[in-house]
Amino acid sequence: MPLPAPELPRERAHCRRIVIEGYRRDDGLLELDAMLEDVKDKDYPLESGSRAAGDPVHRMWARVTLDAEFTIVRAEACSDWVPYFGYCDTIGPSYGKLVGLNLVRGFRRTVTEMFGEVGGCSHLTELLMSLPTAAIQTFATFRRESPDTPDEKPFQLDRCHALETTAPAVKRYYPRWYRGKD
Repeated sequence: MPLPAPELPRERAHCRRIVIEGYRRDDGLLELDAMLEDVKDKDYPLESGSRAAGDPVHRMWARVTLDAEFTIVRAEACSDWVPYFGYCDTIGPSYGKLVGLNLVRGFRRTVTEMFGEVGGCSHLTELLMSLPTAAIQTFATFRRESPDTPDEKPFQLDRCHALETTAPAVKRYYPRWYRGKD
């Protein structure tokens, strides 16, 4: 069901796109390529010079390479379009510090601690916050929904409200793991 129609006429002023593509490498590792782009629909004045309507204000990239346990084994970031060339675009190499972090265990908290405020680029850091769920979806492409061993709890359970082990969806689709009240 889409959002309801706007109550009043309106004119778009800004568009932010976040795109994340997941890949399986020939060596079995996975990579996520992520991009954040901000575009204005009108000319946009900046202290560094005006940005023409339709030209990006921001276009930033991040790539992480993951092992089967969601641990980052390689990370890189760069910026094609920034408001202040020669300044904003110099922080990319700092994101190499992501190596060793796990995308599904404390990632967002740790990234905020490492790169929040002036520790990093607010836009690159925001982009990284979408990586955990994109990684899970990428891994899911190559995993069975139910594990091969019957005593192993399916990975997706207790990772969202619909698949909490006390929820009706779990009772219906994963009755073995249902922990709610009958």
